[in-house]
Amino acid sequence: FGERRKLLFVVEKGAELRMGCGETWAFVGGPVLPSAGVRRSRVGTPPMCLAKKVTFGDEARKSLLTGIDAVANAVKITLGPKGRNVVLETAFGAPQVVNDGVTIAKDISLADPAENTGSLLLQEVASKTDLKAGDGTTTSTLLCQALINQGLKAVAAGRNPIALKRGMDKAVKAVIDEINKCAKPTSGIDDIRSVATISAGNDEAMGDIIAAAYERIGETGSTSVEESQSLNDEVEFTEGMELDRGYISPYFIKDQERQICDMKQPRVFVTDRKISNVSDIVKLLEQMVKIKQPLFMVCDDVTGEALSTLVVNKMRGVLDVCAIKTPGFGERRKGYLQDIAILTGAKYIAEDLGMSLDTVTVDDLGLAERVVSAKEACTIIATGQHQEEIKERIAQIRQDVETTDSEFDRQKGEERIARLGGGIARIKVGAATETELKDKKLRYEDALNATRAAIEAGIVPGGGSTLLFCSRVIPPLMETLEDEDEKIGAEIVLKSLEAPIMQIAENAGREGEVILEKVRDLEFGMGYNARTDKVENLLESGVIDPTKVATWSLENAESVASLVLTTECL
Repeated sequence: FGERRKLLFVVEKGAELRMGCGETWAFVGGPVLPSAGVRRSRVGTPPMCLAKKVTFGDEARKSLLTGIDAVANAVKITLGPKGRNVVLETAFGAPQVVNDGVTIAKDISLADPAENTGSLLLQEVASKTDLKAGDGTTTSTLLCQALINQGLKAVAAGRNPIALKRGMDKAVKAVIDEINKCAKPTSGIDDIRSVATISAGNDEAMGDIIAAAYERIGETGSTSVEESQSLNDEVEFTEGMELDRGYISPYFIKDQERQICDMKQPRVFVTDRKISNVSDIVKLLEQMVKIKQPLFMVCDDVTGEALSTLVVNKMRGVLDVCAIKTPGFGERRKGYLQDIAILTGAKYIAEDLGMSLDTVTVDDLGLAERVVSAKEACTIIATGQHQEEIKERIAQIRQDVETTDSEFDRQKGEERIARLGGGIARIKVGAATETELKDKKLRYEDALNATRAAIEAGIVPGGGSTLLFCSRVIPPLMETLEDEDEKIGAEIVLKSLEAPIMQIAENAGREGEVILEKVRDLEFGMGYNARTDKVENLLESGVIDPTKVATWSLENAESVASLVLTTECL
């Protein structure tokens, strides 16, 4: 407490007061005194730990199952073209009306701690699938629920959960291998439109906008989703490499009306050094005056007499020059400079490598088709002469993105890929209300993630038909298994793979078992289209899913389900 204070307590006779400093006082009808038998502890004593409730066996698994069912039942009603929405209460603002599986799963929190643990396990399934594939969170949640329900019945019947897990692992591996064999690459913009439309909840307008964006920027470009002030959705395109740095001095401006410096076919000088002495670059400037080409400089900074010399030569018309500071911050600055050097074919003059500025010649400079510099932005449009080097650089950055655990690093890596790839498409989402806007943004993000996954790993027929078709590899596998419990584990996977198509049918108002029997023995590509309520060729009708969505949904679902089955204590 540190100082003496007078405190007034109004308490009943015989009651106790527990102080924040760890002291306990008992009221006996007179003055407040320390209670008998209680030691007064000094300030800073940590509070007592809360007691843990430990449950075992069937009781533990039943509690987990209750939590899992609570999440899965809320999520699975959104599956398919006729799936419904879920309203989520928010602490502030209007409620959210969403159709996105992972958003719904993350918002659910149960009062019972044991049941809430089960809900958290299912949230992990949805989150991992969203992270790896970008879509398919509802399917993975539904598969996990089916696997756990089937598995717990086997455990209750006396089957060994460890052997069940081994059988499930083998069956899932066989199915995933079969899915990868059946996958086909995306062929043209129509496949991209179909994937985007399906993932956006069968919204054709969203599918058309995403297809238009990819048609313009290509597979290496980047797309982002932003909020618009209007009621309609629109797409804005930025071609070339866009940097968040503008000209160092306003004297570099060529177009006074637009306040920009527009240079055509300039030579590009890239370094991470600060230029303050004109003697460092005078040799290079003399050569540039001879060849009479514009010079675009990217460096840490230009100050002092070096900046004065550039401005004087610019204003006298001796040399067309413009300089910008290095984009980015910290270690990322070197990455950006290397990207610019590779894009333009320039030699990166790095201080770490001991390179000197006074030895730079015209041969060390790159070439750009066009450079437009504004006060706070700059766009470099490449000549297209260094495509092989750019592809190698993109592959290297993509590998770094896949291995990083930081979401921020992942976003910056994708931005760099887009800048090197030659374009960025910004989808601006408009809506009448805030609730509708959030729902549309989630749909666009799901559709974009699914489209990227389809471009990377190909596509398969959707509507749950691929999982059902590829489950045919399980019966032959069961014949090779000697352990009876492992066979039951494989059979659990076989039955669970029927769940998605049955749920899609039920959400469309049809009997799941009836639809399942109709499509069970059809050839690959054929399946139930809930939108038209027909059994047809899903590849031809545009009902397709990214291969990564199908494989990751199954793999993540089985991973958590097998752990729940082997749980004996909670």
